[in-house]
Amino acid sequence: MTQGKTGRIAVVGSNMVDLVTYTNRMPAPGETLEAPSFEMGCGGKGANQAVAAALLGSTVGMVTKVGDDMFADNTIRNFRDHGVDTTHVVKVVGMTSGVAPIFVEPSGENSILIVKGANATLSPADVDAAEDMLSQADLILMQLEIPLETVRHTVRRAAQWGVRTILNPAPASPDLRVEDLRDLSFLVPNESELALLSGMPTESEDQITSAARSLIAKGIGNVIVTLGGRGARWITAERLVPVPALTVSPVDTTGAGDAFIGAFAHFLAATGETETALHKAARYAALSVTRRGTQKSYATAEEFDSFCATQTASAD
Repeated sequence: MTQGKTGRIAVVGSNMVDLVTYTNRMPAPGETLEAPSFEMGCGGKGANQAVAAALLGSTVGMVTKVGDDMFADNTIRNFRDHGVDTTHVVKVVGMTSGVAPIFVEPSGENSILIVKGANATLSPADVDAAEDMLSQADLILMQLEIPLETVRHTVRRAAQWGVRTILNPAPASPDLRVEDLRDLSFLVPNESELALLSGMPTESEDQITSAARSLIAKGIGNVIVTLGGRGARWITAERLVPVPALTVSPVDTTGAGDAFIGAFAHFLAATGETETALHKAARYAALSVTRRGTQKSYATAEEFDSFCATQTASAD
């Protein structure tokens, strides 16, 4: 079972307001199309991962910045409604909140623009101000929708506190240096992000393994490469563990990667077993793509248990 408060997870990361348009096809330059439907919800890679972990039962705290616009109070309320500690969620006067216009095609594939807004002001000083919470966490999650200097600082401070860290290097940044991540516990890139960070090709399985191990040789503890419908690969200096994806009929893939990482953090903190956590996270992400939206597609612990029971029964 997955119920119960089972781990302390802190997220130093972003929040966004998702503006989701479901379209029959993307318009050509200069073309205006009518789209079938629109939805608005709370998102952002940091917030998504926090909410996924909280829904599964972890005790979660968020370190982030919102604007002083119409979206800010709703974002804070959404965190609280999901049980996420907002002590270190700070409003920035004179700035907008982050927004993410998202376009979803009938296949479930999506295209996303992000406007960082107040997320761009999250600073190393904000991390230090949250030391009381961060230093007591079992895991700290980070992404790249906040300034790189803040990510680097968090990795360094977490190492001083003895807290394990997970970085999802998305959206990819050519300014991120592997040398800044030598104390990182888990790096979770996709193929293109892995190629950018390693400077190596990632077109084949052998190339993916070689690229990941080049990063491990520079001080990163573990690399988990996410491969969409092909699942994921957990790579260490000695091990290569494939994590197969669950076959489902996708409705909306938005936020599936964040569902995977939030669930992985939850189950890793709960069990201490990386491989077990990865297999459960793959199932949680698969369930999310069968539903519309980002955070609204994430299952509670009870819903996830029911889904897993259904999958087990169908396999018998």
